[in-house]
Amino acid sequence: MTTRDPVADLRRIAFLLERANEATYRVKAFRSAAATIAALPRDELTRRATEGTLAELAGVGDVTARCVTESLAGEEPVYLRRLAATEGTDLDGAAAVLREALRGDCHAHSDWSDGGSPIEEMALAAVELGHEYLVLTDHSPKLTVAHGLTAARLRDQLDHVARINDALPDGFRILTGIEVDILADGSLDQDDDLLARLDVVVGSVHSGLRDDAAKMTRRMLAAIANPHLDILGHMTGRKVAAPGAGDRGHRAGRTRPPSDFDLAKVLAACTEHGKAVEINSRPDRLDPPKRMLTVAVEAGCLFSIDTDAHAPGQLDWQRYGCERAALCGVPADRVVNTWPADRLLEWTAGHHTAGSLS
Repeated sequence: MTTRDPVADLRRIAFLLERANEATYRVKAFRSAAATIAALPRDELTRRATEGTLAELAGVGDVTARCVTESLAGEEPVYLRRLAATEGTDLDGAAAVLREALRGDCHAHSDWSDGGSPIEEMALAAVELGHEYLVLTDHSPKLTVAHGLTAARLRDQLDHVARINDALPDGFRILTGIEVDILADGSLDQDDDLLARLDVVVGSVHSGLRDDAAKMTRRMLAAIANPHLDILGHMTGRKVAAPGAGDRGHRAGRTRPPSDFDLAKVLAACTEHGKAVEINSRPDRLDPPKRMLTVAVEAGCLFSIDTDAHAPGQLDWQRYGCERAALCGVPADRVVNTWPADRLLEWTAGHHTAGSLS
């Protein structure tokens, strides 16, 4: 009989559901069952599977119990087999080449803010995808709805990441970061001394998205000029309809038009200060729109193709950003997360140095 790991099978199902942007409750059912099963000895699992009592365990339902039973019998669970058969097609041409060139992801969240999984699970999923690094960018304090990190909690997270990195596989590391709110006056929502300690800072507008063009432009230009900001996150703030129910805080079907600002001035500032424009790969964002992305390529901007992942399976959403980047002619050598970690960090450190000299 072929040996299978029921915990790994449950987690793989959850990963594929996340990747497909399915409802959070479905993902949680499989992750909760995996956590319960992982804590039990193999002989107890086998006994319960034989007796048909797996569903009596907290966090295990009829569907997940069936998956565990099939896995213990050496069979690929039917649920997993069906998901794997419909998980999508491979990337084509230039998009596949670009995806292969990516070494990491510069925008991802954990359960320290509004993500659904621990930092460790996000990191291990990134390892399985072949990443060399993952930038952890939980939210800043003003975004209370997303449980943004106070200065004290961010310091605690930095210590936690240092401990995790010591235990991660060779050749991979978590880079410290934040998705910091760009406030109404263009300042960044975190202490300067803490921002200076971080490896990568993504700055995004989350409030006042309907401000008039002049006000929004001033706000974005001030943030881009800040030496602590490295990447301008989801530039227009738009939301588009996406399949599935999505994760907490990112409901599919809720649309929002892009913010109004002077695109030419914003892109010129990004080029002048050496800051990257994020190509946000979330199916409910796909930001910036292709018409703006094409203009950014012509303006000579740097880019970062990121997932804005809030769950492990969403880390595979980079494919969507790569498809859009390839369509718009984004050169791979201008995508900062095609660079090795040391070069990426040299680039971000250069912003601090330039700011200190100005």
